[in-house]
Amino acid sequence: MLEMNLTTWELFGFNEIGATSSTYQEELLQFHLEKLKRKQKNKLRPSFTITKDFILKFNRTQDFVNKEKLLEQARKNILRCKRKLGLKTLGSGKHVHLPSAWIEVTYLAQCKGEIQDEALSMLYASLDHASFNCDQLPALFFVAESILYRLCCDAFKKAFLYSVEIKLAKIGYLIFLRLFVFFLHGHLESFKEHLLRLRPYLFALSSSEVSYYKYPNIFSNVQFIRKTSEIIYKRELLEPNFSTVENMEEYGNNSNTDHLQFNQGGYKVNHLLWHCVAAWSCVQNNSSQLNNVLEHLISHKTQLQKKCWLDTELALLVLGEAAKMNMACLKTLMDLMKDFLSSILSTQSQEESFEESCCSWAWNIVYIYTTIIAEICLYAATSDLRKTALIGFCYCKSTQKAYFPVEKTEQSELRETSILSLLEYFSSKMSDNCDEVVWIGYYGLVYNLVKMTWELQGDEEQEGFRNMIWKILQKTKENEKDTRIQSAINIAQAELNDQSDPFTRYSMKVSESTGEEVFAKYIGWRIANTLSKLFFPSPDYHIPPLKKPVIKRHQMKPPSKKQEPMKNKVIQFSMRDYRGVAIPLFPYPDYFAREDKELTKIINHHWQEEMAILREEEATLEDEELRKKQLEEEAHFQKIMKKREEKLHKQTKPYELPSKIAVMSLEQKTDK
Repeated sequence: MLEMNLTTWELFGFNEIGATSSTYQEELLQFHLEKLKRKQKNKLRPSFTITKDFILKFNRTQDFVNKEKLLEQARKNILRCKRKLGLKTLGSGKHVHLPSAWIEVTYLAQCKGEIQDEALSMLYASLDHASFNCDQLPALFFVAESILYRLCCDAFKKAFLYSVEIKLAKIGYLIFLRLFVFFLHGHLESFKEHLLRLRPYLFALSSSEVSYYKYPNIFSNVQFIRKTSEIIYKRELLEPNFSTVENMEEYGNNSNTDHLQFNQGGYKVNHLLWHCVAAWSCVQNNSSQLNNVLEHLISHKTQLQKKCWLDTELALLVLGEAAKMNMACLKTLMDLMKDFLSSILSTQSQEESFEESCCSWAWNIVYIYTTIIAEICLYAATSDLRKTALIGFCYCKSTQKAYFPVEKTEQSELRETSILSLLEYFSSKMSDNCDEVVWIGYYGLVYNLVKMTWELQGDEEQEGFRNMIWKILQKTKENEKDTRIQSAINIAQAELNDQSDPFTRYSMKVSESTGEEVFAKYIGWRIANTLSKLFFPSPDYHIPPLKKPVIKRHQMKPPSKKQEPMKNKVIQFSMRDYRGVAIPLFPYPDYFAREDKELTKIINHHWQEEMAILREEEATLEDEELRKKQLEEEAHFQKIMKKREEKLHKQTKPYELPSKIAVMSLEQKTDK
């Protein structure tokens, strides 16, 4: 209903002189009603809304005056969207409404020029740091459809690579990463229609290998989108029993203890991901069980070599977040990758039957690791962690030569998986016919080093760190003639320059006002936090529902009255007051103590199961070894007896007395 701020005198037609006529009274009342309606409409209608006509007019207008007016309107809407996205508050606050803001920014991204670039940068930053909420799913599917449409129907038709394609691929990666986390919670069951709408674009995306194979930074995001959608479709649309049949076939012929089931749909994640989330939880809660968890985690390192690379990528992402805060987690992460690289490259060097499909997941793991170790160099909690990620655990002078690429004639060994050690190792193995893992790993390192120098600019405290990275890049430019590695430098510079033509004007820099995000700083922490609540639920935590509960008016409590401050009273205690009352000897545990206790129970349970399996395997091995040893002893004894019989013509065992019959016959011979 409209609110009328009319006094009684104005409503009934009275003024200071006297009563007015009835016709004039009706006209006056009608005038005030229309005036109030106009005010109400102006309040409800926003000052500017994005429409299809506005987008077409913005992109087609050639007149300079009209172009400036439209640009000014778009800039106002950009500012409004920034506030609704909560870019300065990590997506939190009363003024933040992410679903509507994501849709508005997606519409704004259709306006060409600087508005498009800034809108995509805002969308990427928001998808990076926003928390997980089921209300975001419809908007996420809308943005996913828009991004896939731009990639398949617009970007594929271009003859050259544009910086917009890089941003679209990065945004698509974050969207499907979020969808996969919602899938693990079992929240995509009611979105089958939305999944079907994405299917044509994902089918067209499968033909992008020819276009993006030379650019692993884009191709890795595209591969993640395809793999995620494939798993979600098999579970939600095709196979109701996907968890027991198809998923196990994809993971290989493994035992039931190799995977864990967490959601109601039955998707099973491997133990490596579970232990990485447990390690992150231990670091967050400062738990004493961290060393035990990392020991168990290392025992599952062989799961890195299996084709379930989607779970492996999530595991490395979560473990990388723990490595930003803990040195033991960083060492475990680097040891895992060292074992993985050694096993993969040794397998390929033996020239076994290794299909291309089997190799595709390996380079994905290596590339995501190069991104994770670069983020640790930038955002780790301490300088020791950042230095270790760059140089390694060996700080001796021999590591100084690893600062620059070695000569091609030298064959380097993989000592560690720090950035400098990997640079030395990959550069020594580079050739025209080198393994796919080698050149893509080298590409990822150089690509991320360029972005690291851009991220560190202007930070006086990190100036020496940035100079070291800059020297490495300059030496790489001089010594490395491979076009694939040179393109990594050019593409990274083009992405940072944010131009429509990415291969010109490298000296041009992005202004700080655009809020350009070089790395995804917060998505790993958000995923680790969400998965820890899923894998280790506390009594106070409940999985968020698909819809927010509606609070009825009668359920709302009236505001409580302020209580008067209590007067200070002297309270006296005596021993007889506590007679018959049980007094606890220890204080009640707080939230973190309860979390630590629950986590310890879960870890001990799984540890006992693993120890039981190990004891059975050890008992079987001991029985086999004992049986084998007995057979060897019998064979050895038979061999000795045979030689004794040949030399002494005796069939008795050594140190064995002859029988009575043999002695009597011998005595009779001597008497004669």
